[in-house]
Amino acid sequence: MKLGRSILAIAAVFMVVGLVLGLVLSSKLGIESNGHADNAPMAVRTATAPSEQSVNVLADYSRALVDVVSTVTPSVVNISTSRTVVKRAPAGPGGPFNDPFFRRFFGDDFMRQFQEPREEQSNSLGSGVIVDGGYIITNNHVIKDADKITVTLSDKREFEGTVVGSDPKTDIAVIKIEAKDLPAIKWGDSDGLKVGEVVIAVGSPYGLNQTVTTGIVSAKGRANVRIADYEDFIQTDAAINPGNSGGPLVNIRGELVGINTAIFSTSGGYQGIGFSIPSNMVHVIMESLIKYKKVVRGWLGVSIQSINKELAKQFDLKEEAGALVSDVAADSPADKGGMKRGDIIIEYDGKKVEDSVSLRNMVAATAPGTKADVVVLRDGKKKTLTVKIGELPSDSVASAGEYNNALSGIAVQDLTPEIRKKLNINKRVTGVIVTDATDESGLRATTGSPLK
Repeated sequence: MKLGRSILAIAAVFMVVGLVLGLVLSSKLGIESNGHADNAPMAVRTATAPSEQSVNVLADYSRALVDVVSTVTPSVVNISTSRTVVKRAPAGPGGPFNDPFFRRFFGDDFMRQFQEPREEQSNSLGSGVIVDGGYIITNNHVIKDADKITVTLSDKREFEGTVVGSDPKTDIAVIKIEAKDLPAIKWGDSDGLKVGEVVIAVGSPYGLNQTVTTGIVSAKGRANVRIADYEDFIQTDAAINPGNSGGPLVNIRGELVGINTAIFSTSGGYQGIGFSIPSNMVHVIMESLIKYKKVVRGWLGVSIQSINKELAKQFDLKEEAGALVSDVAADSPADKGGMKRGDIIIEYDGKKVEDSVSLRNMVAATAPGTKADVVVLRDGKKKTLTVKIGELPSDSVASAGEYNNALSGIAVQDLTPEIRKKLNINKRVTGVIVTDATDESGLRATTGSPLK
């Protein structure tokens, strides 16, 4: 009995001692780990701060963007247009008001008012940029058929705009307002742009004036996107939306390098692909519109097409570059300059010819009467021709030699003696050579272009 009590007493002592030791140890561990008493809250760990060097780099970049934007935005304007649209009632019978019951009840005079044409006001928004001499550059589609053009400056002043001239073939228009001390943007060299270079777009998307977005030059020389007749677009991922049309694309020096004109979209909104007309092309168009009230373009007088892989192989060319002459118009500048079918134009006025589109644009930008040196490959040898450029008729577009017809997407060229020899084609065979066929050549149904 006494032994049992002794064991219980010893056990009780050990329990008390263990409890005390546990409290002491836990208290020490809590203090060492948290620096607080047991009942104090756990400390919050502070996130590691970025390095001062990183902060300084981003701060410099941010300040630079702010500086460039503050320089550019005073030159950017909002353009709102209005025009009268005549809506006519559908011809012929149809609709509830043509029912004999209504005519008998209301009378012919009352019913006639529903068949008369009605005039409605249509409004649209766009952007523009002030350039040399107070002129404003925008897109042709922004001011097309407008009865009234209202220009709102960055300082909220409003002026009525007058169209100086427009060019649907490049989608460029020039307007003018009667105002003083207008902040003109500086012109930049779009040819000097590099893919990957930072650019800034400014405009009024959805009527939100002075909206600024940034991005990079995604590509240059984009053509055949079916926006205009003459295409040499700068592609950018700077956000461009409806209402940005006509606004400027500027480089990091705040210089105008492009006029934003379209986006590639399946939804109607921004999807990362925008197109701007290069400033060098815009400047030429603007000067012609101001001076002549129309665009005067150079004319060579040839049908051309780009050198593709198959043609490069046929003519033993080292690269797929240049423009193949498939026809020469009689008494044209090219004809008078000695150009022949089968010539491959590789250089124009000191510049390399990449394809038929680049050549067409270079010729169009050349003032009529100018003498240009044209380097061609003939029978595998280089030959320099001097051609006096003529004037392209105002209702014409220089042919690229790639015809759109029932077999859209087929590229052809004349069967020249040189090609006949290379392909060992009998002299009795006549016709044209199919040099290329895309997916649009009738092999499958196509859908409408998603360009907006």
